[in-house]
Amino acid sequence: MKTFLTSMAFVLAAGPVLALSCLRPDVARTYSQASEAEQAYVVVTGELRFDEARLPKNDGTNKDRRNVTIPARLEGRSLSRAGFTTPFARDITLEVRCFGPWCGGARSGVEYLVFLEKHGRNLVMVADPCGSWAFLEPSPAQVKQVETCIGGLECVPLK
Repeated sequence: MKTFLTSMAFVLAAGPVLALSCLRPDVARTYSQASEAEQAYVVVTGELRFDEARLPKNDGTNKDRRNVTIPARLEGRSLSRAGFTTPFARDITLEVRCFGPWCGGARSGVEYLVFLEKHGRNLVMVADPCGSWAFLEPSPAQVKQVETCIGGLECVPLK
């Protein structure tokens, strides 16, 4: 009987197993997704600033499970056919999306390579748990890869 009760305690304590499965973020894949989407995008590399205190908890215990929008500022350069050459300084919306208990995140005061969604005159930076639309502290290779993609050359994931 003691073994049965111990076994039942383990079964009841286990609960459902939840997992988040994401593809490894890649700028070439994201560029291809953005270029094929009905949604319009602006690609920018620059410094993001916002109030980090407004971010949702991101420790896997988030019970709210809602998207959070935060006013932000992004300053840097936007992508043109010539590369990241166009000065960019705009107020944007940071939209932190949650998939179940997992939420995306962002850091203020650091460099991003970001694919901003165009919503009329508003630009939205999506931060989802998989990190597929915003790349923190992009490497020179990632920046070059996006420039290669817009230039019409082979747009393949980095190895």
